Amino acid sequence: MSTVPLKPLPPGMDNPHYEFSPFHKRPKLVWPGQARIAFFVTLHLEYWELLPPADAHRDPRFVGEYGTFTPDYRTWTQREYGNRVGIFRVLEVLDRHRLKAGVAVNELAAARYPYLIEQFRRRGYEFIAHGTSANRMITSKMDEAAEKATISGAIDAVEKATGARPTGWMGQDYGESHRTPKLLAEAGLDYVLDWPNDDQPYAMNVGRPFVSLPNQPEWDDVQQLWLRRIDMPRYPDLVAEAFDYLHGEGGQVFNLSLHPWLIGMGHRIKYLDEALRRIGRHAHVWHTTPGEVARHYRQVAMPD
Repeated sequence: MSTVPLKPLPPGMDNPHYEFSPFHKRPKLVWPGQARIAFFVTLHLEYWELLPPADAHRDPRFVGEYGTFTPDYRTWTQREYGNRVGIFRVLEVLDRHRLKAGVAVNELAAARYPYLIEQFRRRGYEFIAHGTSANRMITSKMDEAAEKATISGAIDAVEKATGARPTGWMGQDYGESHRTPKLLAEAGLDYVLDWPNDDQPYAMNVGRPFVSLPNQPEWDDVQQLWLRRIDMPRYPDLVAEAFDYLHGEGGQVFNLSLHPWLIGMGHRIKYLDEALRRIGRHAHVWHTTPGEVARHYRQVAMPD
């Protein structure tokens, strides 16, 4: 047995991607117009492959529920409901509340749904690269070449479909390897929405200015309503209470993540409307998009 003493780890997270930063020791962020909180909505435009490649990695939270059908028509058609029906209910609600959104678009959806892309473009939404498909996620089982190809393929597909190169990334189901932040930065992106470890943006250590933006699964509709089976009438309370608290703290970001195949169902859409109505009662809110938050943070907290 070795008698060499182990060196203690430094305080904080033992990874190279970011510095440990206790919330109570930070200066409070100031948003444009002296807003107390930055608020944006993230929509998901995703295509679920009926027959994904044999080496595709799917979110393990769904494998037990959906892993016994080949081809999996049930999941395929359920997700397609969001792109045929649910999305238009969600857009109606967002229009009613005069909200723009960031849209996470995966590679196959970008090519498949030009009509929806145009709906988002007309509203001035921002497009975010979002991997290949809803049932292919990045994991550490991929080699670097495959991961680079996934990232570049998604970015190029969004640019081709929308006419604008995306500046941000949201990994499918938060999937990343240890290489991902650096590869995203090397691909020319400015921010990522995969790290739910903060309510504020922060700089990532990737060799160039690169921002992690908050993306809390606690407020994600799939996390709440599908995986945890929280009662639907509780949704407005959970969203509004979280928003109330962060608004009171000041300097925070609230990102509401929505999947049209779920929240766009007829028995659910009114609860999204109610949640946004309660958020709308607050003054001093910066209604924005993720790219605008990343740009502002880089200007005020990461000066060159």
